[in-house]
Amino acid sequence: MSTHPLQAGLPADLEGLQGDFAQARTVLARAVAHTRARLTELPAPDSRSAQHRRVAAEAIDAARSARAAFLDAHTDAVYDELTGGRTRHLRLAQLVEAAAAAFPGLVPTTGQMETERTRTQAAKEGLEIDQGLFLNRVLGSPSAGSHLLHAMLAPTPRALDLLPEFARTGTADLGSVRLERTDGVARLTMCRDDCLNAEDNRQVDDMETAVDLALLDPAVEVGLLRGGEMTHPRYRGKRVFSAGINLKSLHSGGISLVDFLMRRELGYIHKILRGLRGEADGSWRPCTTEKPWVAVVDTFAIGGGAQLLLVFDRVLAASDAYLSLPAAKEGIIPGASNFRLTRVAGVRLSRQVILDGRRVWATEPEAGPLIDEVHDSEDLDRAVERSLERLRGPAVVANRRMVNLASESMDEFRCYMAEFALQQALRLYSSDVIDKVGRFTVAKEMASAQR
Repeated sequence: MSTHPLQAGLPADLEGLQGDFAQARTVLARAVAHTRARLTELPAPDSRSAQHRRVAAEAIDAARSARAAFLDAHTDAVYDELTGGRTRHLRLAQLVEAAAAAFPGLVPTTGQMETERTRTQAAKEGLEIDQGLFLNRVLGSPSAGSHLLHAMLAPTPRALDLLPEFARTGTADLGSVRLERTDGVARLTMCRDDCLNAEDNRQVDDMETAVDLALLDPAVEVGLLRGGEMTHPRYRGKRVFSAGINLKSLHSGGISLVDFLMRRELGYIHKILRGLRGEADGSWRPCTTEKPWVAVVDTFAIGGGAQLLLVFDRVLAASDAYLSLPAAKEGIIPGASNFRLTRVAGVRLSRQVILDGRRVWATEPEAGPLIDEVHDSEDLDRAVERSLERLRGPAVVANRRMVNLASESMDEFRCYMAEFALQQALRLYSSDVIDKVGRFTVAKEMASAQR
């Protein structure tokens, strides 16, 4: 019986992937080009038969095995080449783009990713899994991973461009986030009233810019994050903190691994915790800029909203508010919550919240490790101002730095995020996630049509 050409295996010289670096990159490029050629003979991902899907899965798996073998031997050499011996600090998106250009076949090219972005989640090839594999190995390296974490703590170019105007006026409207400085407080208001502050790529960019501006502006002493008033019929005129990830965007293919799921954790959330990394000037003084942060939860903090609270110095909530992490129900991993929540609230409550989807109401005793103060709505604003005032003390920044160092080391965070990069990429393209977000979107659209 003859073998179908698409079922032929990869070239037999894959052992060369773990030998000489120059030879290994050539072997990798040849092996992955072989796989791409096989895939081009198949229909588009959403038009494939069961047999086509099996053939594609075998080819893709073989290519990923080749990438893993190459990276297991050469991750540090790859990273050093991309960053000029770690003299350049590349952000996540810059790093994967540079890797695609310098090492053909290692991660998808810019053109391949542009094609992927035009497809719904169900119709994609799943090329982001290759980015997840790459970032898994980079972050898993103590030297390369630590360098990448520090690169992501630098201020963004967008924030640096906006800083002079913000410093002069004390206001910035970033689109999904409004920023206002009053009496030394940077007040960040999430204002996606169209989707109850559900996060997407756009909001991640706006949030990181806002956090950078608050940290860069010397007139700011403390940061405050709160949700704005909504126009949604059910919550019209009420403040809402966050509805978590935007499932409609996920279904349509608009939630990316690099620019949303990874950037969110290594970017603005990590900056709230660690501060901004400045340029080393040879001085003995620390080159980071940190400030204390307060979060206020009105109505609910779901998913990513609840994740955010775990890095704040003080959390206040309205007495009718609740927190939840329904990521297991949605089929994805709730960011760094699996890492941080167990430390804050203990393993038992963490399993109930993450695995079972338990809601934790602000007035429950179990909310104690997650929320510092609970107030009726009419008293909440005054309580917030008192908390902000308490965090202005001259020793607050140094002490929060030491508390954060004791509770979460950079190396522990790096190891968690290495595993997260790959596991979350796999979950994004799992059949259960694609089915769930599809059904959610259809149900939401039907409900909107009936209003």
